[in-house]
Amino acid sequence: MPPYVFPAPEQASLPVSGYDAATGSRYAVLRIFCIGRNYAAHAAEMGSVAEKDAPFFFTKSPVNLEQSGGVLLYPQGTADLHHEVELVIALGPKGAVFGYAAGLDMTRRDLQNVAKNKRQPWDAAKDFKGAAIIAAITPAEAAGDILAAAITLDVNGTQRQSGMIADMINGVDELVAHMAGLYALEAGDLIMTGTPSGVGAVGVGDKLVGRVGGLAPVETTIS
Repeated sequence: MPPYVFPAPEQASLPVSGYDAATGSRYAVLRIFCIGRNYAAHAAEMGSVAEKDAPFFFTKSPVNLEQSGGVLLYPQGTADLHHEVELVIALGPKGAVFGYAAGLDMTRRDLQNVAKNKRQPWDAAKDFKGAAIIAAITPAEAAGDILAAAITLDVNGTQRQSGMIADMINGVDELVAHMAGLYALEAGDLIMTGTPSGVGAVGVGDKLVGRVGGLAPVETTIS
C-alpha cells in the first residue's frame, strides 16, 4: 500500500456472535444505509405518510459507527437528541443476508426538523459521531424467525418503544431487493430498517437498552 500523508483511520467493524471468541474475526463495515418511515405509526408521529412502493433512505458514515456497551458523548449542535431502535441487516457477498443486529439510529431532531422545513438534506441530523450504535451481529442461521421478533427500547429501565418486526411496511427481502436495484450490494453493507413509534429525547446520564428478539441487545449511556 502507498504511504499516506496522515495515518489511515481504523477499519470500522462489528463483533459477530460465535466468531470472536473462537477466531477473533469481525465484520468489516463498508456502508450504512438507513431506511426511513418503515413503520406506519412512527411515520404518523413524525407527521409523514409511509409509502410501501417507494422506500426512502439516507446514509450514515462508518466512521461514526459506535460499538454497543460504550458511552455516547452528547453531540454538539443540538438540544434535542432522540433515540430510534432498529433491526439492522448485515449483508455478505453479493448482497446475501449474513446476519442481523440490534441498532440505535441516534438523531439530532431539532436539526432534522429545520432541514425538513427547508427541504434540505438530513446529513447534520443523522450523521455525527456515535449516530449509529450497533450490537454484535447474529448470523442469520442462528437468529431464528426474525420477522416474528419483538423490538423494544428502554430508557433507564422504562420502556419507550415497542413493536414487532412484522410491522415493518417493507420487510427484509423487500428492503434488500430495493437497495440492490440502486447499488451493487457487497459484504459489509448494513441496512438499518426503520424504527417503531415512541421515539423521544434523551439526556446526559440516560441509559438506553434496545432489543430485537433473541439478538444481542444494543446499549449505551449518554455522557
